Amino acid sequence: MTTTKKEAQKEHVFVWRGKDHQLKPISGEIFAVDLDAARSKLRKQGINANRLSKKASVHFGRKNKQITSSDIAIFARQLATMLKAGIPIVQAIDIIGRGHENKSMRFLLLTLKYDVENGESLAYALSKHPSYFDSLFCNLIKAGEHAGVLESLLDKIATYKEKSEAMQQKVKKALVYPVAVMTIAFIVTLVLLVVVVPVFEDLFQSFGADLPPFTKLIIAQSKWMQHSWWVVVLFLVAGFYGLRFFKRTYPVVTMLIDRTLLTTPIVGKIIHQSEIARFTRTLSTLSTAGVPLVDALKLTKDTCSTLVYRHVILKIREDVESGQRLHISMRVSSLFPYFVEQMVAIGEESGTLDNMLSNIADVYEEKVTDLIDNLSSLIEPVIMSVVGILVGGLIVAMYLPVFKLGGAIH
Repeated sequence: MTTTKKEAQKEHVFVWRGKDHQLKPISGEIFAVDLDAARSKLRKQGINANRLSKKASVHFGRKNKQITSSDIAIFARQLATMLKAGIPIVQAIDIIGRGHENKSMRFLLLTLKYDVENGESLAYALSKHPSYFDSLFCNLIKAGEHAGVLESLLDKIATYKEKSEAMQQKVKKALVYPVAVMTIAFIVTLVLLVVVVPVFEDLFQSFGADLPPFTKLIIAQSKWMQHSWWVVVLFLVAGFYGLRFFKRTYPVVTMLIDRTLLTTPIVGKIIHQSEIARFTRTLSTLSTAGVPLVDALKLTKDTCSTLVYRHVILKIREDVESGQRLHISMRVSSLFPYFVEQMVAIGEESGTLDNMLSNIADVYEEKVTDLIDNLSSLIEPVIMSVVGILVGGLIVAMYLPVFKLGGAIH
């Protein structure tokens, strides 16, 4: 089955009230793209709805708690466990959904339950929600349903999702922490320039003493900031939204940013190794599920976070499709280390490619963890030094005239 354009549209929550097949009053909520789709779903469930309206106050990620990739990973793990225990899939989804604390996730799972209950395959039901279940997830579920090993593949999906989530969180921690600290330091510096420095300036004017050049420079910056702070704010806002616009609109800008990040010391190494770990982990999972290598490479491409790796993997897929060996195509790309190429070559020769890819992923996930730990211990003193120079420099500039006056009195 393929997802139609209408089914791929954003779904909404509809509130309904009516009677079941035994004419008992019943009410509830349901996901659908529009009113007609909601009525159709209710009719399939044997419900005659006399009141049906869109619940405008409920939106994913707004008034309700947002659905995260961690929620999806936990769902896959719970569903795999229940299916292994022999619980029917509809009942399993219902139990997970009704017991979920996240109301948005609960609505989503109950909608999946209704779709599967009415004869749709799980993969098809999941494909209606591409914001939460990507093509990789849906294709693995489809392969599991066709091969009759759904619980086994769900277990592999859960493991893949958990490892990917852990890796993503580690990389975010490495990149976000220094940016957050420097942002706070910048804000503190602005507050000192706009609020604190003018107080000292009034005090110095009352003394009538000649100020040191460094203090004069800081006071001049403070005056400019007080009158032209909006220029700084406008520049930052315009820069942020402008960069995001060009990044989304022009792939060449995205490629330039990605290449710059990949060549940045330490950070670039973390991104390189996390991309290799993600690539090999995804390809291993798909290979284990029996997905053909060409199709697996196409799905793997979409999991990469940088455009550089996406383009390289697309080229590798084209080479493999034309008959070239995977390890040779990887060698030509020059993005993969010799160790990775050799492991892949051994896997291809011995028929254990999925195991070799999994081993590579384990090695590089461990490398990323070590790099992030080392980066954290290295970057903390650097950040503290920068913050100390910024804040300490302003304090010294304000107290220099005080020291000068004190020396003149003695």
